[in-house]
Amino acid sequence: MLLSTQNLQAFYGDFQALFGIDFEIEEGEVVAIIGANGAGKSTFLKTLSGLLKAPRESIVFDGTAIGGMRACDVARLGIAMVPEGRRLFPSLTVHENLAMGMHSGRRGPWNLARVLGLFPVLRELLSLPGNAISGGQQQMVAIGRALLANPRLLICDELSLGLAPVAVKAVYDTLPAMIADGLTLVIVEQDVGLAQRVTQRLYCFQEGRVSLQGRSGELSRPAISQAYFGV
Repeated sequence: MLLSTQNLQAFYGDFQALFGIDFEIEEGEVVAIIGANGAGKSTFLKTLSGLLKAPRESIVFDGTAIGGMRACDVARLGIAMVPEGRRLFPSLTVHENLAMGMHSGRRGPWNLARVLGLFPVLRELLSLPGNAISGGQQQMVAIGRALLANPRLLICDELSLGLAPVAVKAVYDTLPAMIADGLTLVIVEQDVGLAQRVTQRLYCFQEGRVSLQGRSGELSRPAISQAYFGV
C-alpha cells in the first residue's frame, strides 16, 4: 500500500468538509475520484498534498504518517499535484513553469527532454508566457511540471475541466507513458465514463464522505448515479 487515509477529516475554519474518509491506493495503481461539485474531492487532494491540515496519523504514505506536514515536505517525499485550473505562473515562460517542478530535488526518470517527448507541442512554446498558450497546452505544462518533481504519487485535480474534447484526448492519451515506470496516479474526473475507462478502481464522494467504491469496470451506472446524486 503506497498511500492510505483513515477517518480523514478536514476543515475550513469551523466548516467541516471531509467526514471520515477511508481511502487506499497501491503502488502502480490508477484510481479515480468522482462526485458532484462540493463533494469534497478537491479538499481531499489538498489535504493529501499538505495544503490543508489533518491529524498526523490519518494519512500514511509509504509507511510514514504525513497528515499536517508542510506541502514542501510532502513534495520531497514524492507526492506531486496537478491542481484544478492548472495554476501556471503567468509571469514565467513555459520553460520556467516546467522548471519549477525540479525544486523538490528528487531524482528519477523524468527530465525536461522526457517531458517534451511526452508533449512535443511544447517544444515550440518554451519561450512564451504561461498564460499565452491554449488551455490544453497549459494542462500539459501543469502535468509536466508535476512529473519533473519525479513523484511516486501524482494526484490530478479535474484534468479535463474546461478543455475541448480533442485536448482531453491528447492529455489522456499520455497516461500509459506516464505510468510506464510504476507511477501511481489519483485522478479527480468529471466525466464518469472516462474515469471508468482509464482507471482500475473508483471512489465516489458525496458531501464529504465516500458513498461508493469498487473496481471501475464492475460498478454499474445506476449504482454510480445513486452514489453521485444520493437519489
